[in-house]
Amino acid sequence: MDIVIVGGGIIGTMHAFLAVRAGHRVVQIEREDEARGASVRNFGLVWISGRAPGAELDLALRARELWEKVGAAVPGVSLRANGSLTIARSDAEAAVLAQVCDRDCADGRGFALLDPGAARAVNPALRGRFTAALHCTRDGVVEPRVAAKAIRTALSEGDGYRWLPGREVVDYGERHVVDDHGATHRGDLVVLATGAWHRGLLGPHLGGVESTVRRCRLQMMQTEPLDEPLTTSVADGDSLRYYPAFATPALQRLPVQLPVPAAFHMQLLMVQRLDGSLTIGDTHAYVEPFDFDLPEQPYQHLVSVAEVILGRPLPPIRRRWAGVYSQLQPDVSGRRDPLSAGPISSGLYHRSWPAPGVVLVTGPGGRGMTLSPVIAEETLSLAEVSR
Repeated sequence: MDIVIVGGGIIGTMHAFLAVRAGHRVVQIEREDEARGASVRNFGLVWISGRAPGAELDLALRARELWEKVGAAVPGVSLRANGSLTIARSDAEAAVLAQVCDRDCADGRGFALLDPGAARAVNPALRGRFTAALHCTRDGVVEPRVAAKAIRTALSEGDGYRWLPGREVVDYGERHVVDDHGATHRGDLVVLATGAWHRGLLGPHLGGVESTVRRCRLQMMQTEPLDEPLTTSVADGDSLRYYPAFATPALQRLPVQLPVPAAFHMQLLMVQRLDGSLTIGDTHAYVEPFDFDLPEQPYQHLVSVAEVILGRPLPPIRRRWAGVYSQLQPDVSGRRDPLSAGPISSGLYHRSWPAPGVVLVTGPGGRGMTLSPVIAEETLSLAEVSR
């Protein structure tokens, strides 16, 4: 097939990668010189530990397999199977970790409940105070600021792929899009992987009172290099409230969340980059218009929690930023696309068909980096079936 992909983020780029490897010819269009949205403003986590049992976990495990293939083909994405430790700082949080380890899916995730000594054997940088830790050997990490670019660079070394940055799509129709240079790009399939762009051309599919997606704003930061390895990714007890994998009877017995993390819908995630620096976050805001300021209270809270877990001061903060991603509405089950009348897909992300041969894919929320290869695989499988 000839495939046109609109969007240079990780979801669009994964569509390009799998399509080229399947022998299709691909043109990929991006309105910026490089992707600048959620694809480069995240932790780079390939996150198995927090996924809900059932369909979400199955997709995540399949995505993990596909990430291994991407990492083997494109070493520049820097995939590391570093695993993670979710830290419990109280007996109540430890009880949640114990219950998830008793589930049937625990072995498939590579779960093990560790005491502090065993956790420090896995990650010696964790010298602070905590009660227990959940080790997940299946979690991994890539470098989000370079992953999509590294994949595109590898694709450009062969035939059958063209990268067209600096072009914004201004119109679309049956099996084609038109960019702001006046060029029409035609294909057997057009994939609109436009991320958190919910207005303009795509507004009728995504906006309005019956919106199928919402946007989420987050705050993150990055430190100067830590002078020792952080051998796993790290999550704190507030992540138990955020990720559906931890929906257990014990979760209901957690005490009320502290005021700052409650107000900003926070959890701690901490990942070490290749240069030794630490990416730390994050917050979640769902009510628009989003504030353009970066409030300081969340950063202060994240620093304090990270320092308790590490048992030492953090290195100086190098940079802070905000990002916005697209997320399927939590109550979207059963809805149908307002233009095509087709069903909205899987409950994990949005897929609709604005025109014949044109598929819109967005809304995976915080799952985007993890699920990007399997989302692309599903799109291409549907396209093959519909030919």
